[in-house]
Amino acid sequence: MPAVRIETASDNLSLSTLAVGTFLCFASLYLVSLIVYRLWLHPLAKFPGPLLAKLTSWYDVYHAYKGDKHLHFHYLHEKYGTLVRYAPNTLSINDPQALKAIYGHKANVRKSDFYLAFPAAPGVFSTHTALDRHQHARKRRVMSHAFSDSALKGVEDFVLVHIQEYIERLTTKSSNRHGPSLSSEKIGWTDGKDLSKWSSYLGFDVMGDLSFGKSFGMLGNHPENREACFLLEQAARRHNIVRPMPFLHRSGIDKILFRKIYNDRKAYLTFSRKQVSERTNSDVLKSERKDFFYYLLRSKDPETGEGFSMRELWGESNTLIIAGSDTTSTTLTATLFYLLHDASVLSRLNAEIRSTFDSVEEIRSGPKLNGCTYLRACIDEAMRMSPPVGAILPRTVLPGGLEVLGHKLPAGTGVGSPIYALHHHAAYVPNSFIYNPSRWLADEPGTTPESLEALHSVFNPFSIGPRGCIGKPMAYLELSLALARLVWAFDMRLAPGKEGRVGEGRKGLGYGREREHEFQLEDIFVSEKKGPIAEFRPRS
Repeated sequence: MPAVRIETASDNLSLSTLAVGTFLCFASLYLVSLIVYRLWLHPLAKFPGPLLAKLTSWYDVYHAYKGDKHLHFHYLHEKYGTLVRYAPNTLSINDPQALKAIYGHKANVRKSDFYLAFPAAPGVFSTHTALDRHQHARKRRVMSHAFSDSALKGVEDFVLVHIQEYIERLTTKSSNRHGPSLSSEKIGWTDGKDLSKWSSYLGFDVMGDLSFGKSFGMLGNHPENREACFLLEQAARRHNIVRPMPFLHRSGIDKILFRKIYNDRKAYLTFSRKQVSERTNSDVLKSERKDFFYYLLRSKDPETGEGFSMRELWGESNTLIIAGSDTTSTTLTATLFYLLHDASVLSRLNAEIRSTFDSVEEIRSGPKLNGCTYLRACIDEAMRMSPPVGAILPRTVLPGGLEVLGHKLPAGTGVGSPIYALHHHAAYVPNSFIYNPSRWLADEPGTTPESLEALHSVFNPFSIGPRGCIGKPMAYLELSLALARLVWAFDMRLAPGKEGRVGEGRKGLGYGREREHEFQLEDIFVSEKKGPIAEFRPRS
């Protein structure tokens, strides 16, 4: 009679142990192989960078979550040099020649998969999120109608309505700023106003009016809509975090790891979708009011004859709100921050604006405003010091490779130039952490054709090339009108005490955040900001 084999618990345990051991063995082998490949065999192995960054993209995710990527890129290039490997398959190159090679018209690159995390709905791509260059070119040709000189001239009156309300909100005195109890230093001045908040409300109201045919009312009668500013920041923060590891977006893991941020993003998209729905179902749609939405709805690609579908309209309107509100408000706030921290610069700007225009109503687009060269220098210097988008706009090398600074990068390599680090490159911008609008003016002592050429070679707050910001003229128009009208009519100063320090750097805040007279931004792809808090009074 044959022997009967009886399985015991110890046999099952041995099989389980064997299975676990086998799995751990293969996992360890894979991990070791991956480490060996990324450190010694990878095409980017020769480039310097932090050890952890060479091994895993979680290094990049960490700094995105921390909100200091713009500062960290500056630190990395100060430590490692011009070319830095900051992720397993990605290079940051801090050089103006690289800027042209990566973002110029002939660059053999496409936008990286980072932008796949941006679509408001599956299959909906905008000029901002389209990876394919032909798809982007079609969309940009349609969008160009909304940003032509004649179109911008047509929307100027809409913009001025909101600028006037912005100035009124900043300069209105509270009820407790009157009477004999006030000290002589406070008589005539408003209470402190947080310029980050009010500038954000202005940006949203302007772009809401131009994109959806109605203001969001954040400056005025709809303060409940102000939450959208926060929700937009959260949406941008979420995109910035999942960018280094697209699988976080594709797999939906971000819904678990970053639940609060993910839900805030959903709330913002719901808000945005509602605005488009209301616009497309309103009587405004039938009117001849020539705002951005008018052109987006009616314009056709001159090459294909195609316009935008309704889903594309939503995507483009959503892009306009992000690009036109947050980035412009950051520059407006930064410019005011630096003016408030430098009395001589503010005094010179006051003199230029007040001697050029006889009344605030005269301040409109045209030769006089264009002739305010110091105003433009103040704006450009603020964008150089504190660019609204300060890190990298990532690109992926296409088949055929890309040569940058003598290095041939293979297809599939991630690459980009860090905007904040370039703007503070000491070889091209002397005393780069000092706010000095005069460096932009050709007739200033110490300015040479060579220094101006070097300065412009690294200046790229709107990016460059075929993907450069199409709304650049609109941004300069809004910024110039708002600043000129505010400066013409009112004096301004920092609020006293601790309030006046909001937005400044200070000791103990970490790398790049200890410079007192540098406006502090949190990098969330765009920028999150606080302060400065300022007081106003009618000009003396």
